[in-house]
Amino acid sequence: MSSTDVKRIVATDCGSTTTKAILIEQNAKGEYRLVARGEAPTTVEKPFEDVTVGVLNAITELEEITETHVPEGFEPGGRKLLKDGQVWRLRKEGAIKSERSGANDASDLYVSTSSAGGGLQMMVAGVVKAMSAESAERAALGAGAILMDTLAVDDGRKEFQKVERLRQLRPDIILMSGGTDGGTKSHLIEMAEVIHRADPKPRFGDMKLPVIYAGNKDASADVQTVLGQTIETKVVDNIRPTLESENLDPARDEIHELFLEHVMQQAPGYSKLLEWTSEEVMATPNAVGKLLEEYAKNEGINVLGVDIGGATTDVFSVFSGTYNRTVSANLGMSYSICNVLKEAGTANIARWLPFQIDAFEVRNRLRNKMIRPTTIPQTYEDLLIEQAVSREALRLAFDHHKSLARSLKGTQQQRDVGQIFDQQSTGQTLIDLMKLDMVIGSGGVLSHAPSRAQSALMMLDAYQLEGITMMTVDSIFMMPHLGVLSEHLYDAAREVFERDCIVRIGTSICPVGTGKDGEPCVTVQGNGLDVSVPFGALKVVQVDTEKTTEITVTPTKNFDVGAGKGKAVVVKRFDHSKGNRNQTTNLVDGLVGLIIDTRGRPMVLPSDDSARIAKLREWLGALSLPLP
Repeated sequence: MSSTDVKRIVATDCGSTTTKAILIEQNAKGEYRLVARGEAPTTVEKPFEDVTVGVLNAITELEEITETHVPEGFEPGGRKLLKDGQVWRLRKEGAIKSERSGANDASDLYVSTSSAGGGLQMMVAGVVKAMSAESAERAALGAGAILMDTLAVDDGRKEFQKVERLRQLRPDIILMSGGTDGGTKSHLIEMAEVIHRADPKPRFGDMKLPVIYAGNKDASADVQTVLGQTIETKVVDNIRPTLESENLDPARDEIHELFLEHVMQQAPGYSKLLEWTSEEVMATPNAVGKLLEEYAKNEGINVLGVDIGGATTDVFSVFSGTYNRTVSANLGMSYSICNVLKEAGTANIARWLPFQIDAFEVRNRLRNKMIRPTTIPQTYEDLLIEQAVSREALRLAFDHHKSLARSLKGTQQQRDVGQIFDQQSTGQTLIDLMKLDMVIGSGGVLSHAPSRAQSALMMLDAYQLEGITMMTVDSIFMMPHLGVLSEHLYDAAREVFERDCIVRIGTSICPVGTGKDGEPCVTVQGNGLDVSVPFGALKVVQVDTEKTTEITVTPTKNFDVGAGKGKAVVVKRFDHSKGNRNQTTNLVDGLVGLIIDTRGRPMVLPSDDSARIAKLREWLGALSLPLP
């Protein structure tokens, strides 16, 4: 699809509670920019039971907004985007322009994503939990699924327990994997017998439950025979054809197709929505991942993204071109807030609070939030407690992500002498924070924090960023819309992503190493800039990137910012008109500025309460944040 054919784009995201619509147009300079954003309650449940009602309501809001306000550089006047009770788009085949009665009528492209109705819920069945089952988990999560459970021959459960689990959970799709091509078949047949015995029923409709078989190709016929006629079996290429290789794309593509057929089209009104859209509807988390994967690949950078919600926390990463996504379904800021309390513990949450508070009081406040999940903090103290919880939820979700975003286990690797002495094993995490170029925070607690400096501090504390990283937040959660758009018009998606979606907080400089408070740590120099920061501090420096186009970051001999201990790194200005196509190009003129974090990696808070509180208050002051 050529960008010259597409001047106006409408995109919607049908969420579980809210349907969000955006209008993108080319301005007088030929740039794609956001013109308006509207939202309405999702209507997949009673009394409407038709997802398109919410879509029409959200797009009606776009029409109403453009009646009174259109940004400078765009055609003035309201847009007419609906016609005859549906989304009005021009058919590009044959360039039938006569459909448009005026310059502001209809859209050239309409795309949509959806997570309404609970999204895609899957189970994985593998042979070895740490190998084939883990590869299948990566395929399912990468396709935008919520992973309900993972069954494996070696998971310690008896057959009847696996059968009970399958009947109890009722997944939309089962992904079955195991064995390298040409290997043993008996374990796969055994797992197929468990699935056949359970005879699980899908959540929607009277259709057969789909099982995607992505295991040893030599066993596919036997597995299909065992599964029988009551289950719809789809055979795709093996996820782990050899121990040393992983082939996730065929399974992910089939998951997407079956999601459209078995889940999305069964929900009320989706068949109508699919007729309206120019392209296939995409699962919301799959679309977010698609955007980050395309952006990282095209701009040549490593990216880490997070979406922290009320019930779940999604983490996305792209390192050296490898995309991974994980869902922590029990970590969230409202419905799941007590799960964060349970996993992290009261002490770990309270350590981030810059005031004295009884542990009993902390627990009670969090329980109140779980009981009343839609409430927002009413006092500054409440806000600081919520942000303390977010640090632990983000940390735990990130740890979960690192445990799954790994190189392949079970492979033979040639090791150098250093690796032998370090006892490094295969299956190392792919997440290398020193090589991370860009971090994106999304979700209410990050996107809607009263100050962008608070968002920065939450991410610095939770992730303990290393080296030099561009810090951003997703301002109004447009990533799903832009993700589905990026598959068809990447340049349009990139322009809106960089100019209207993400808010640049600034560049963080985080030397790795430990030392004593007050001893020399790092010096940052540039045109008109010369600042030295001792160990144990947080410092914000304002940088005018028009004058200071590059800086030199020089750590002392015991600290590393990316080039090795004591070695300087040159950081160049980020030019969003060209994109960030060089991994050393992270210097941005963000809303907060240059954040120099010399608190040590790993960061250790003082064990004494009064010393810890004094430090936390010092760091709040360094970011010009109010003290409680």
